[in-house]
Amino acid sequence: MRKPVMAGNWKMNKTRDEALEFIYAVSDKLPSSDKLDSIICAPAIILRDLVKRKGSALKIGAQNVHYAESGAFTGEISPAMLSTTGVDYVILGHSERRAYYNETDETVNLKIKACLNNELKPIVCCGESLEERENGSTHAVLERQITLAFEEIKPTDLANIIIAYEPIWAIGTGKVASAEMADEACGFIRSLIRKQYGAVYAEEIRILYGGSVSTKSVSELMAQPNIDGGLVGGASLKADSFIELCEKAI
Repeated sequence: MRKPVMAGNWKMNKTRDEALEFIYAVSDKLPSSDKLDSIICAPAIILRDLVKRKGSALKIGAQNVHYAESGAFTGEISPAMLSTTGVDYVILGHSERRAYYNETDETVNLKIKACLNNELKPIVCCGESLEERENGSTHAVLERQITLAFEEIKPTDLANIIIAYEPIWAIGTGKVASAEMADEACGFIRSLIRKQYGAVYAEEIRILYGGSVSTKSVSELMAQPNIDGGLVGGASLKADSFIELCEKAI
């Protein structure tokens, strides 16, 4: 049985005071970490504040990291720097990073390796655009993204990696892939891991669905055999809805 995951991606939202208000509101109301991995991925500037106040049931993650250990990369944060904040997870390859900041499958691969070398757990995003969905190339896009992202990643590393399927056309649009559609895509991703690493590793890796996940849709999504949790945007910004998402995930 794969432990479910509910990961909130705050994107560029919340001041320090707003973030702390959220943390205090959820800290004693989330399910035990034995039952669920509850994660909040927040802007880098407030990560240390959240780590210090998160409580035992919540884990904190970053939204991006550079692949280099140091260097002339103004404005970037290295994995070594990030690890000193005490975060556990890092989102990699989100469609917004790909669209606005030139993230590629190759840089995602470099970042996965850098995170693993610094004891950070990647949440690796993949997903197709509306045009790619409509022209029938969803599987081809996912295969390219997963194959390149996982190049030279060892089988033993998979225990520390989460995959998030996020169809680009469903992120922040209010459109949600049907539970069956989401499960089919997640099942295909699992088949790619099975092809590359074998059945045991494919059954163990956790695959999330992201794309306008809400308290209304989460139960049906979680009932699907290949969906192990959600990578949630807007619904993770309010304490009450994030608590409800976590409760429904188990």
